[in-house]
This record gives sequence, C-alpha cells and structure tokens, in this order.
Amino acid sequence: MRPATSLPHIARVGGPPASALPSPGTRRGSCLLVALRPINMEDERRAFFQSDFQYEPQFLYTSPEPSAVLDKYREGSDLFLTQAVGIMECVLRTFGSYESFEEATGGPLLPKSRVWAAARKYLQKESCVGEVVVCLSEELLSQAVMMVESCRPTLTINLSGARQHWLEGMLRHEIGTHYLRGVNNSLQPWSSAAGRKRFGLKPANPTEEGLASLHSVLLRKQPYLWRAALLYYTVFHAAHMSFSQLFSHIARFVQDPAVRWEYCIRAKRGQTDTSQPGCFSKDQVYLDGILRILRHRRNIDFKMLASLGKVSYEDVERLRPQAVLHKARIPHFMQDQERYLQHLDHIVAVNELDDSQLRQLVP
Repeated sequence: MRPATSLPHIARVGGPPASALPSPGTRRGSCLLVALRPINMEDERRAFFQSDFQYEPQFLYTSPEPSAVLDKYREGSDLFLTQAVGIMECVLRTFGSYESFEEATGGPLLPKSRVWAAARKYLQKESCVGEVVVCLSEELLSQAVMMVESCRPTLTINLSGARQHWLEGMLRHEIGTHYLRGVNNSLQPWSSAAGRKRFGLKPANPTEEGLASLHSVLLRKQPYLWRAALLYYTVFHAAHMSFSQLFSHIARFVQDPAVRWEYCIRAKRGQTDTSQPGCFSKDQVYLDGILRILRHRRNIDFKMLASLGKVSYEDVERLRPQAVLHKARIPHFMQDQERYLQHLDHIVAVNELDDSQLRQLVP
C-alpha cells in the first residue's frame, strides 16, 4: 500500500480518464499517462533504491510519444515558482512536515462501509445516482482514478487513501468538476472538435484542472495547495537536474522516499536517460490553473463557467450568448456564489497568496 501522499498513478492499461471524455464526433489519442509509463519502471525503481538513490534510471517505453508531443511539454515554467515554495513553506512552518500535516488534517482512514456511504451520499447531492459507477479497491496504485469502462464513467477509490476529511474533496474533483462539466459540455454547440474550432475556444486547461484542484480543498478548514505546489516545483527543477539530483533536492519538502520517487518519475517521464536534465511539464497545469482562477475570482461567473462545459474562464463572457443552459447542471457546492467566493478567499489567505503579486503575474 502507498500512503495517501502518493499521486494518481501512471496507468498501465485502459481508456482515457472519464474526466477527459471526448464529445461526440471527436477522437483522442492514447492517454499520455499510459503512453509515458516506463515498462521497466519497477526494475529501475529497485535499482535506484538499492544504489542508495545514486543510480540514474534508464527507462524503456512500449511506444515512445512523437517528439512533437514531448517538445510541447519540454519547458518547465518558473512563473509561479515563488508561490509554489511559499505554499509548501506554510505547511512546514505549521506542521513540521507534510506527513504530519496529512495525519493531523486528513483524519483516519475509512472502512469500506463508510467509503461506500460517502460516495452514495455525494452522488445523491449531485443527482448522479446510476450515472457514475463507483468501485473500491485495495490494489489501486493511486488515491482514485476515473476511467471509462463498458462506455460508463467509473470512479475507483483506493481504500488506503480514503481519509475521513479528504474523501469528499476527491469526489468534488472527479464528479463535481470533471464529470459534470463534461455532461454540460455535451449540450453545447462547441461539444465537438469542429465546434471548438468554429467558436475559437481556448484550451480547456489550465482552467479545467485548476478548478478541479481548487474544489479538492474547497471546504477544508486548512485548504493548503500542497500537491499542486510540489508538482510545479518538481517539474521546474527536473528541467535542470538529473533524476538522482532531483530526488535529493525535493527531500526538503518530502521525507518519504517512495513518495519522492513518484513525484520525480512524473516530472521525468518521457525521458530514456534520466542522467540528463529534462522535464515533462504537464503537471504544472494544476497550480497554473489554480492561481489564474484565484487571480480573476472576482470577475468570473463560476456558475456560467460550470454550465458552459470544458471551456476556459477567459471564454465565458464571449460564449454566454450561444450557451445552451436549460439542462446545465451546477455542482451543489457552487450554488451559492457568495459563499463559494468566501471559500476561495479563505484558500488565498491560508496559502498566504498575495493578490497584488498575482495581478502582476497574470494580466
């Protein structure tokens, strides 16, 4: 079993995540997390740990992604590096370590009966009973994963990461954000790739993952943005370090070697020879999206953002006149927009984010 600090796994098999279901008439390539999972990862992990973390893993892939895909994510950004470090330092000042923070704020692990009950209750809140299949696992290598199985969105929850105070945040992320925005997207005239092109839509990310990540912590008393911050930080430094150097470098923030391995392999995936500097920067999207949304939180119509489907917050006002809204579904936690904004303000305050700095960084 892996601790709940672990990341969504680099999937072995399966179709695209349910959070990224294509609209009718579109096609998707293979999931990046599948294509970029080294086939010799366990062997290289063993060699790395046996070398006292000095060996530089040499990864093999079944079908390496085209260079164009890797080139797209080759550059790590430092735009929000100061904010990423600041967020993690907040946690360390308060709790001493992330592991202590998790233990203090996550609550106890829940038995199967309580996880089932919480999932059923959440599906009722969002009127999704019968739409999303929920499975429990003791073998899953992540906290949760949402995949399409037999043409149905299926959410599998790892019992080893199902903590009392954090479980609903995961449900808000996967179902309340990704799933419901996907449902709403299917109603819109831009639901197909051709439709997105016709309307000149910006990419759904970083808004999509930023919004989902905010919703993961939205109702916590201490809504630290630790995971998004550490992913951002690790990717940036991977661009300038070898695997072993990166592993040593992030020990400042993560003590558990098994968890450090996971962060490093995500930042280095796609590389064959990890003795060379290089990163796969896709995971910076979480903090990037979070901070852009928080920067503009006073100007975004969040109910409309949810209603329009898989769109950027920057496109909301332009798309409003063409929107199909009569069947749009708004997650329960976004119904009261004033209270929703209060939660966002709380996230800003707890993470000691500076609005004036965000205004300088994001137009």
